[in-house]
Amino acid sequence: MDLGDLNLFLRIARLGSISAAARDLGLTPAGASARLAAFERKLGARLLHRTTRQATLTEDGIAFLPHAEHVILAAEAARAALGREQATPRGTLRVAAPASFARMHIVPGLAAFCRRYPELSLDLRISDSIVDLVEGAFDVAVRYAELRDTSFVARRLAPDRRVLVASPEYIERRGRPRTPDDLAEHTCLVVGTLDLWTFRGKDGAQIERRITPGLRINDGSAVRDAACSGLGVALMATWCAADELRSGALVPALPEYPLVSTQTLWALYPSSRELAPKVRVFIDWLVERFGGQPYWDRGLESMLENSP
Repeated sequence: MDLGDLNLFLRIARLGSISAAARDLGLTPAGASARLAAFERKLGARLLHRTTRQATLTEDGIAFLPHAEHVILAAEAARAALGREQATPRGTLRVAAPASFARMHIVPGLAAFCRRYPELSLDLRISDSIVDLVEGAFDVAVRYAELRDTSFVARRLAPDRRVLVASPEYIERRGRPRTPDDLAEHTCLVVGTLDLWTFRGKDGAQIERRITPGLRINDGSAVRDAACSGLGVALMATWCAADELRSGALVPALPEYPLVSTQTLWALYPSSRELAPKVRVFIDWLVERFGGQPYWDRGLESMLENSP
C-alpha cells in the first residue's frame, strides 16, 4: 500500500477538501482527485463523498481512517529511528498561532528560519480563536493557555507576564489608581473577554475584580494603541506592550498590586503523532527565540517594580 496515497487520504479527511489537501501536498486538485480515485479502485471501496466544495468520509472511509493513521505514524516512527541527523525537515508545516503575537514575534523571525530549512514550507494560520489541532490538521500550535488537556504534548516557551498600563496623559488627567477598588472610577480597556483581573495584594493574597469595560476590543494590539491614545487603563501582556513601556508611551498604572497570571506560552502538538523532523526543528527554533527570559521582558523588571 502506497504511503503517499494514505497520506493524501488522511489530509483530505482532515481538511474536508481535495483542493486544500492538494495545496498542502504540492499537488494539483485534478491530480489529487485522480490519485484518490485510483487508490479507491485498488481498495475496492469508496472512502470519500465528493462535492465541488467539500469531501466527507463514507462509512468505509470512517472505518479505514484509524488504520491509515496507524500506518502513517508507524512509518514516521520508523524513519525517526534511523537517527535525527538523517531526517531532513521537508514538506509543509501547518502552524496555528495567536494573531497579535504571531505578527509581532513569529513573523519577524521567519526569514532566518526559512533560510535555515529551505526544503520546508510553512502554512501559518493566525487567529485568536482556539483551533482544533487534529480537525484542522495542524502540526503544531503556539498558544497562551493554562495547560489542562493531556491529549497534547507541550513544550514551555515563555511566561505570560502581565501589567496594568495607561498613558502618562491619562494618569495626569484622571490620576493613578491606588488599589484595585479604585478601578471602578476609571475607564478600563479590555481585550476580548478578559474582564476578570486578578491582583496579588500586599499580604500575598489574591484579589479578583470583575471589570466593567469602557472599551472592549478583540485584539490586544488595538487595545494597546487605545491605551497609548489616553483612552483608559488596560491589562496588557508584556510581549504586547514592552516597547511602549520602554519608550514611555505607556506607564505602569498600579505597580503596588502586580497582576497574577496562570498562563504560559506553549508549543503544542497532538500526543498521537510522532514528533516529525519538521515539527521538532520549528519548536526548537521557538525555544531558541523565546526561551529563558524572553527578549521582550529584558530590562523591564526595575521599571515595573520602581514605578511610583
